[in-house]
Amino acid sequence: MSETSAPMSEPINAADAVVVLYEHATVSGHVLAEARLNVESTLNSLSLEMIDLLAPALTRWADDTRVVAVLITGTGERAFSAGGDIQALYRAMVRNHEANAVVDDYPYAFFEREYRLDHQLHSYAKPVVALGHGIVMGGGLGVFGGASLRVVTEKSRIALPEVTIGLFPDAGATLFLGRMPAHVATFMAMTGASLNGADAVSVGLATHSVAAAERGAVRTALIAADWSRADARKVAQDVLAALPPAPLPARQIDVLPTSLNPSGSAAEVAARVAALAGLNSWVDNAIATMQRGCPVSVGIVAEQLKRAPGLAPADAFRMEMIIGTHCANNRDFAEGVRALLIDKDNAPRWSYSGVDVLPAATVAAHFTAPWPNNPLADLEDRP
Repeated sequence: MSETSAPMSEPINAADAVVVLYEHATVSGHVLAEARLNVESTLNSLSLEMIDLLAPALTRWADDTRVVAVLITGTGERAFSAGGDIQALYRAMVRNHEANAVVDDYPYAFFEREYRLDHQLHSYAKPVVALGHGIVMGGGLGVFGGASLRVVTEKSRIALPEVTIGLFPDAGATLFLGRMPAHVATFMAMTGASLNGADAVSVGLATHSVAAAERGAVRTALIAADWSRADARKVAQDVLAALPPAPLPARQIDVLPTSLNPSGSAAEVAARVAALAGLNSWVDNAIATMQRGCPVSVGIVAEQLKRAPGLAPADAFRMEMIIGTHCANNRDFAEGVRALLIDKDNAPRWSYSGVDVLPAATVAAHFTAPWPNNPLADLEDRP
């Protein structure tokens, strides 16, 4: 088969084709590299194994002059990625808590390497196109949000549900929350509310849309593009702009008042969110989720939202590493996972009964480095 005929797809590394599938599509000497998250049984949730395959692949493609762009997709009809591998984190945290010492460093290794991967995406010199069909949540949203071009479908469900398990919106969520309209960022992060594709495009979480049934056209069009032009990102943008947009559902976020913001104490922010009750069922369900969620997480989110605007990527990930380490060390995160995913009794025993009794010092402690040197101290943003 010649390079100028139909595109040729070839596995990059068969040994890697378990949790991540890699392909090269070659036309006229240029290469579109694709990474497909491939754990459909867990909705393509990010494991440390998956992260450790994606990061070096991105490095190889960055250094390969033939590669003009990267496409990241998820296997199956249900999800791009539903988040991180929370159950593995849970098992390690429980071991540490029971020993009252760090006997398993998996949580810290996971956060560090996940955040390095996300920073790599945010800093990537070549265009990265992420196709966020279906569920795009938590750590999966971290990968999606790090891509320079982000495509949704009419079936996309995008959320940061960390308040339900005692965590916080991480994996770069600090960056895109800081760039979104404050009222949407506040509601989304405090409540874990799901945004649809139209919402995502409206607030900049997504850059383009394509019909779910036609999402294969993204890859086809990228392969067929004329990559001889100097500006590869402009080529990718033009390709996506030329595709027919998805028949997206109506925006949900239009009901939110633009006056909603994260100023004041955590209890005051939560009260402003709760005061929106009655607008519609989407709002009411989101408020109920916040009120069932972890009060410490609600407090962390309120402070995170204040610090997010204008934060440089490397600084954002360093801040998230601090917060994530505290969440792994404290017991609410493990308790939230136990209640939701392990015992499934939906009855978490949080450290505090509500955000109204949450000490400000407890929240502040999550933003204080627990070690002399941040594991992400060496991160450097691309100029």
